Formats: sequence, C-alpha cells, structure tokens
Amino acid sequence: MKPSEILHQNIQEAQQVLSHFLTQEDQAKNFDHAVELMVACLKNGGKIISCGNGGSMCDAMHFAEELSGRFRENRRALAAVSISDPSHISCVGNDYGYNFIFSRYLEALGKPGDVLLGISTSGNSGNVLEAIKVAKEMGIKVVGLTGKDGGKMRGMCDAEICAPTTPFADRAQELHIKIIHSFIQSIEAQMG
Repeated sequence: MKPSEILHQNIQEAQQVLSHFLTQEDQAKNFDHAVELMVACLKNGGKIISCGNGGSMCDAMHFAEELSGRFRENRRALAAVSISDPSHISCVGNDYGYNFIFSRYLEALGKPGDVLLGISTSGNSGNVLEAIKVAKEMGIKVVGLTGKDGGKMRGMCDAEICAPTTPFADRAQELHIKIIHSFIQSIEAQMG
C-alpha cells in the first residue's frame, strides 16, 4: 500500500469513528456534565489534575497546558496540571510501584473540590484506576476519557466519555484530543 493510500484509509476510518460518536446522545450529555464539573471546580478555586499513560499522558499534558497557558484567545490562566513530572513518576514507580504514580500525586496535591481527568483508551490502566479510587476518597470529582467498552473505569467516574470501539487505540486517541479541545473551548466560554 502506498503512503498516500494509508493516509486516505486512516482519514476515512477517523471520519467513521467521529460520525458514529456524534450519533450517541448520551455522550453529549456526559460531555456537558464533565464541563459543568470542571467549570464549577475552577470557579470555586479548585484545579483540574489530569493523568494518563503514553499518548494519553501527552493528551493530559496538552489539556493542562492549554488551560494554564492559552488556547484560542487571551484570558487569565486557569488552574490545571498534569501528573507528568519524571522525577515523581520514577520515584513513586521505584518505591511503591507503577500503579501508584498518579494516586500518590493526588494524595500530596489534590484537595476536595478539585477534578481529576483520567485518560485511558482501554479504561483498564491500573494507575489511572488507583488515582480514581484515591480521588473518590478525597472528595475529588472524576472525569474519564475511555475507549472500547469503558473497561474497569466504566461506572467509576462522575462523568465518562467513551470513544467507540475500534481495533486500535489510535482512533480513540484521535477522538480524545477533539474532546479535550472541546473541553477547553467550553471551559473558556463559561469562565469568561
């Protein structure tokens, strides 16, 4: 297959996933609820803490930097941080195990009224699941971005958005970044 054929195939597949997602009315309601939770958090002086593994960590970092920095328009900085400090991750991974890299961060810096954005294309990432458990214990609301059938995260989040099932995680990641950008735009619109 020629490179341009691969490109064409990928864009067609992505378009099908996006079109399928738009037909799911419950996802729109979940999106609205997630934005409500995040806006309420920020308006009440809280912060949004995001986490994920691999490409999902990159998405978590992207989400946080667009809020604390700038998205489309100039505005005041909004309180958001991703759990992505390599010294924290390697310390906790070494001393406690990889499943605790996000939860330990929440224990240290999370406060009741904050929001955790947990991203896992399978919904089964052990460290994201552990972070959700700790968040719940601490009074931190949870927004989840998942894929497939939502995995073990299904039903654990206050608001969950699940990408349609596809053979590979990259289609879910592509949808996740569109949702993340829409989160940011919606938060900005409501924060003024």
